[in-house]
Amino acid sequence: MEYTTLGSTGIEVSKICLGCMSFGSGDEWMLDRDDSEALIERALELGINFFDTANVYSTGESEAILGDVLGEYDRDEQVVATKVFGEMGDDPNRQGLSRKAIEQELSASLDRLGMDTVDLYQIHRWDYDTPIETTLRALDDAVRRGQVRHIGASSMWAHQFQRALHVSQREGLARFETMQDLYHLTYREEEREMYPVCEQWDVGVIPWSPLGAGYLTRPHEAFTRTTRGEHEKENIGLPYDEGPGSREINERVQELADEKGVTMAQIALAWHFENEYTDAPILGTSSIEHLEAAVEALEIDLSASEMEYLEEPYEPVPVYGHE
Repeated sequence: MEYTTLGSTGIEVSKICLGCMSFGSGDEWMLDRDDSEALIERALELGINFFDTANVYSTGESEAILGDVLGEYDRDEQVVATKVFGEMGDDPNRQGLSRKAIEQELSASLDRLGMDTVDLYQIHRWDYDTPIETTLRALDDAVRRGQVRHIGASSMWAHQFQRALHVSQREGLARFETMQDLYHLTYREEEREMYPVCEQWDVGVIPWSPLGAGYLTRPHEAFTRTTRGEHEKENIGLPYDEGPGSREINERVQELADEKGVTMAQIALAWHFENEYTDAPILGTSSIEHLEAAVEALEIDLSASEMEYLEEPYEPVPVYGHE
């Protein structure tokens, strides 16, 4: 395993973050408790020390499963991130980023995780109904109480992120130190505005869906042949495969994979490991075999010309993933 410093936090994290959205019973493609525990334990054996979950993942099941497994190990050696924003029931105050929602949901997340302090607490999306000043003060209080070490943000417009950072600076509040956003070979819109902001403020970048929900792991014509691929394209509505250069990029990933004797997924991950923006991609997987292959991808060296070859067909696409 290789490790890197996460933005301005000073925390050393594995260059692969294990995404925990697949743990629980919220959808047919998710893992049950036994399989989830086996995957987490294998990740630990492989040297992964960075785990990302959220209160809404299987309505808290993911946090509970992760907490139960990590409770059997040295807690000080793990870096745990979770998130707040989405609906957690019929109560309208169990969603959004009001002070009430943040304080209640943070307490519930800590209980499920079996932890007194979470390393990274992230807002899952931008709350248009709550002033960002209110949200940041609530998060700052959580840091001061010792319930949270660092705070982070997820997919939003760059101007919103810049505003939040400015408010924190102006008011002397804890600021967002990480950005979890959508970024992969066939969706690179974040490079235009978001990543210059992240670079300016030394914000760690931890992209979600680094393999395009599987689009970059198999030939493009086979994308929706998997349950997860169908879910991503039809239910979430993210057009991973509809960019003007997407199919050619997919074909070039396949070509390089064949030349190097590795998988398409490993090439797509190796691109992140060589990428100047990414700190640690968040890998969501339901397979120990795929997890092991992802770790092996750290050994793949992509030359500057190979990186350029993969990136060259890309053309702008509509921004998505924010709402």
